[in-house]
Amino acid sequence: MAKRRNRKISAKKNRNAGKHLTANRKYKDTVFRMLFTDRKNLLSLYNAVNGSHYEDADALEIVTLENAVYMGMKNDLAFIVDTGLFLYEHQSTYNPNMPLRDLFYISGEYQKFVDNRSLYSSSLQKIPAPNFIVFYNGTEKKEDSWVNYLSESYENLTGAPNLELKVITLNINEGHNCRLMEQCRILKEYAQYVAKVREYAGNTDLDTAVEQAVNDCIQNGILAEFLRKNKSEVIAMSIFEYDKEEEERKLRKAEYEAGREEGIKEGELQKARKTAIMLNQMNFPAKKIAEVLQVKEDVIEEWIRESL
Repeated sequence: MAKRRNRKISAKKNRNAGKHLTANRKYKDTVFRMLFTDRKNLLSLYNAVNGSHYEDADALEIVTLENAVYMGMKNDLAFIVDTGLFLYEHQSTYNPNMPLRDLFYISGEYQKFVDNRSLYSSSLQKIPAPNFIVFYNGTEKKEDSWVNYLSESYENLTGAPNLELKVITLNINEGHNCRLMEQCRILKEYAQYVAKVREYAGNTDLDTAVEQAVNDCIQNGILAEFLRKNKSEVIAMSIFEYDKEEEERKLRKAEYEAGREEGIKEGELQKARKTAIMLNQMNFPAKKIAEVLQVKEDVIEEWIRESL
């Protein structure tokens, strides 16, 4: 079913990977990633997104770069089906820089893919066609889906871009993309679990809220088997994720306040952020960037942390 003409992963390697991939513990895992490193769950998600009906989970050739991180950025899931390469990412805060992040990541994937082949030969080297999907469950944007393009990052672009990359984002909060949810039960139940965490977190401390949400879901058959098996780890991950989401929400507010105080319009603020990130990548210190852009140093530091 899956065509693997240009790239081989040994049967032994696939067997050792099993149905679950080993998480890289140097990076904080997420409940989403933990759920969908299960091949059956990932196949169900792929079928729901693409309207396909594959049944053989072994048709998914997992190619996630577990140990290769570029500029602190790491992709959640990457896999090949037939001749397509799919990069799936989960985000709890809106990030307009996903096309640029995916560009860096797909470069690493393709470099690994053609590692043993000559790019100077007279024959054309074939590579799988890329597809970029983000699954968003933040609270900032309400649309069912949207598209971001790499060309949106180009300054002073004239004419058609010579390099383009399209990222499709799907809102996976409860009440959004209902058809997708119905076609992937695990995704629907994940959305229900996240909604319960947020609901309980509004009424009690976070530790209690997460444990209450986990127990409630188990009692009501929502991700019940998964939560029973991984209860302590899921609780720890969920607390981390919710805290991170809250910190990023505060960052958005700080950015807005900084822009308002210094008379920066929203469009100019976005440009300032992009410039700050670019200067940081060129090893300019945050203090110098703040002086150049006339933005508070702590806001610059937050922008830099967010980009990692």
